[in-house]
Amino acid sequence: MPGALDDSASHSTLEKHGGPELQRTGRLFGGLTLDVKRKAPWFWSDFRDGLSLQCLASFLFLYCACMSPVITFGGLLGEATNGHISAMESLLGASMAGVVYSLFAGQPLTILGSTGPVLVFEKILYKFCKEYTLSYLSLRACIGLWTAFLCIVLVATDASCLVCYVTRFTEEAFASLICIIFIYEALEKLSHLRDTYPVHTHSKLDFLTSYYCKCEAPTHPSNETLRFWESNKINVSGIAWENLTVTECRYLHGEFQGPACGRDGPYTPDVFFWCCILFFATFALSSFLKKFKTSRYFPTRVRSTVSDFAVFLTIVIMVLLDFVVGIPSPKLHVPHAFKPTRDDRGWFINPIGPNPWWTVLAALVPALLCTILIFMDQQISAVIVNRKEHKLKKGCGYHLDLFMVAVMLGVCSVMGLPWFVAATVLSITHVNSLKVESDCSAPGEQPKFLGIREQRVTGLLIFALMGCSVFFTSVLKFIPMPVLYGVFLYMGVSSLRGIQFFDRLKLFWMPAKHQPDFIYLRHVPLRKVHFFTAIQLICLVLLWTIKVSRAAIIFPLMVLALVFVRKAMDLCFSKRELSFLDDLMPERKKKLDDGRNEAGEEEEESQKVMEAAAAASSVQLSVGQTSDLEIPKQSGDRTDPSEIIILDEMSQTPVWKALTLKTETL
Repeated sequence: MPGALDDSASHSTLEKHGGPELQRTGRLFGGLTLDVKRKAPWFWSDFRDGLSLQCLASFLFLYCACMSPVITFGGLLGEATNGHISAMESLLGASMAGVVYSLFAGQPLTILGSTGPVLVFEKILYKFCKEYTLSYLSLRACIGLWTAFLCIVLVATDASCLVCYVTRFTEEAFASLICIIFIYEALEKLSHLRDTYPVHTHSKLDFLTSYYCKCEAPTHPSNETLRFWESNKINVSGIAWENLTVTECRYLHGEFQGPACGRDGPYTPDVFFWCCILFFATFALSSFLKKFKTSRYFPTRVRSTVSDFAVFLTIVIMVLLDFVVGIPSPKLHVPHAFKPTRDDRGWFINPIGPNPWWTVLAALVPALLCTILIFMDQQISAVIVNRKEHKLKKGCGYHLDLFMVAVMLGVCSVMGLPWFVAATVLSITHVNSLKVESDCSAPGEQPKFLGIREQRVTGLLIFALMGCSVFFTSVLKFIPMPVLYGVFLYMGVSSLRGIQFFDRLKLFWMPAKHQPDFIYLRHVPLRKVHFFTAIQLICLVLLWTIKVSRAAIIFPLMVLALVFVRKAMDLCFSKRELSFLDDLMPERKKKLDDGRNEAGEEEEESQKVMEAAAAASSVQLSVGQTSDLEIPKQSGDRTDPSEIIILDEMSQTPVWKALTLKTETL
């Protein structure tokens, strides 16, 4: 079939789709050495290329987008570990790891962040240490050091070459899941605001003057409340409960009574609905301004600038709008003092500490699971960033990336800081914000994608400023949390664009005559396309089920299992079909190559007919009083099959051949 690969070519394309950076060297740290040699010539240009207005826009956008999840992750860690690791430690760890990674990594476009499985692991580890009276931070430091060592062993043995078996099937299932989680968590965080700011759904407007909510002493205090009063020497009878504020009432374990009271305080409907307005307005305005580049209004430079600064402009507009309206929406809370959260810990953790000596050896077992977790999260995100569709010119460095993550993981473990690996959605968003397109001058001309602005400046500035955020609390405290949730929704939705899996999902409900001209629809039966998509959808649902369950810690193992699922699909699909459904070649390039192959074969067939016609002399046709008509000669310099010459094409038509035959008989 024209344009299709033969079986051997298809198999080679699928199984070994990686470039030279994923070839085994056969010597210790051979891959790492080649990564350094490959990236070293580009090091200084990575800083020169960052001197761009587009990079400034990307930095401002990603700084706001990265701050909230880092602080939120730190808060969740603080709750899970009783304050041993909290928001301050999370900020410092993210800043240190991000700055070092941006400076020396093989792919600085990757953004580091926290992951859900790491949080689950931290919870399990803290609970284990609490039950067996072990030092949590010391045991965690041992596990982190073992994990860093094992990751360096993987670098030394070129284990990153196994990434070549992660095809589009696995890559898109992983990326789709992370994007969906981003969207889900953004909506979930918004819905949780209703618990904090409850809404009275059945109130009667005529009785608003009789509604009230006041604080009272609990009629049946729990044992926890009694212990709290006793430990803090609180005289319950001497408290004027009705005069307490909402915060004071909650602190003293009081109860809210009255028709205007919710489960945890007074009704505040205006706050919740205002948060909803901020949330959806942020998403809508960001999407609108991002598309402003293709607008018909204003000069090209103005439209490009507005498009580059779309999310940052949206955040500024929403902050000003929130300030003018004055409704007390929840704001971003940043630690204001540079010190450990707990006074009984410092910035250096002894790996042994008060724990028995054998815990150092026992830590190797959980470290094996952590190594798989770190390796899979890091390398799959790196594969997505290094897609051929992005047209990266400076190469990548899987071994160097993993080495830098391992080094910083060991440093963060010794300092008692959270662990950070590549964050999929943030990395995709970073890449999308640095896309370079051609300038459009002709009316109606669409911009063409030229590549990505590859540099180290944006990542460096993002994480450097993140470490200095403790000094900017007076400014950051004005950013409403619903605005940041809206940014999360925008990042999740925008990252879904370009994922082939979602294009194939739409085909289930699309009649054949309305289906887009995708290259795989030309060569693969539609039922096979649906079957491939259904398998991928089932895998996605299973990954989601594991991710949100208590078994989330084995999530990386399930992602690894997708590689084996993909291998088993060789039994259900031919290699030619898989070459179109599961490879990394950009759609436009494949269509162009396919079209040229088809045109080449058609030209070969027509060449034989034209040679026979060109061999005869020009035939004069006399029909009535019409002028002479000459047989067109084959153009010998026609090299581009996309060029069409009408006279050449006429000689191939049945009518013309019939006329030629008739004149010859005459």
